[in-house]
Amino acid sequence: MSTAMTVKSITKRFGDFVAVDRVSFDVHPGQVCGFIGPNGAGKTTTMRIAATLDLPDEGDVSVFGSSVLLEPRLVRQQLGFMPDAYGAYPSTTVEEYLDFFARAYGLRGRERRSALSFVSDFTGLSRLDGKLIDSLSKGMKQRLCLAKTLLHDPGFLILDEPAAGLDPRARVELRELVRALADMGKGVLISSHILSELSTLVDSIAVIESGRIQGAGTVEEILRKLRPHMRVFMRCLADLDRVERALLEQPGVAGVHTERNGLAFDFDGDQRALAELVAHFVSVGLAPIEFAPESVDLEDVFLSLTDGVVA
Repeated sequence: MSTAMTVKSITKRFGDFVAVDRVSFDVHPGQVCGFIGPNGAGKTTTMRIAATLDLPDEGDVSVFGSSVLLEPRLVRQQLGFMPDAYGAYPSTTVEEYLDFFARAYGLRGRERRSALSFVSDFTGLSRLDGKLIDSLSKGMKQRLCLAKTLLHDPGFLILDEPAAGLDPRARVELRELVRALADMGKGVLISSHILSELSTLVDSIAVIESGRIQGAGTVEEILRKLRPHMRVFMRCLADLDRVERALLEQPGVAGVHTERNGLAFDFDGDQRALAELVAHFVSVGLAPIEFAPESVDLEDVFLSLTDGVVA
């Protein structure tokens, strides 16, 4: 699979302090990658380097093959950066703000009008064109910043804490916008402290602590490394002893024990092997009525990979 962004062993120092230490990970087109870590872990520094706003002391970042060191102008044409805080000119309307940035991106005539119309419609700001930015809610200001970020139709987006300070409805709406952008084929790198929000959005994650990547990949891939065995709970209509004997006869099954009114066990196999196990139990008349692999979320991964240390 081609990569939208490749972070290649970047290091950033501020005096003797190493903020980012040999960080590497990839994000693919059409993929939302959650960038997770405690305060001071190096998330914003890494994002600023990827957005050509800071230079690494070592390493490089490429966006669709263009180097942030050698071809920063090309990178900026393909990348949209939404910072965790942004300024707006006083007494400026939504329409004036977006028009200013459209012109700054070099958009002219019909191209500019088309871009303004698209981002306003996409983010739901069309009806607010004449409103002063200072009068907008926090959620609408975040939509405005996202609209500005999308004006030049970048193929890759970096969103630094976009849900910070938003109410629950605004977070859901922002999440839907980000998912829609990924479905358009755009790569997205998004950081957030609200792990429950990211869990339903991201396709992959990169976990950083003390400036170092602790794990990168899909949640399932990382958990597979952390926990080689899948934890499964099963409940059948058949006698519990009979079910336990049948389980112990199956390859890849270990650690069987009673839990609630069923059985829990470790399973050393993939999803297909698990489906075959269920089918086997049905075929031999054990009548499984509940079969649930242990659910995991980003909080589990985060707590497993980090020590709570700030660089």
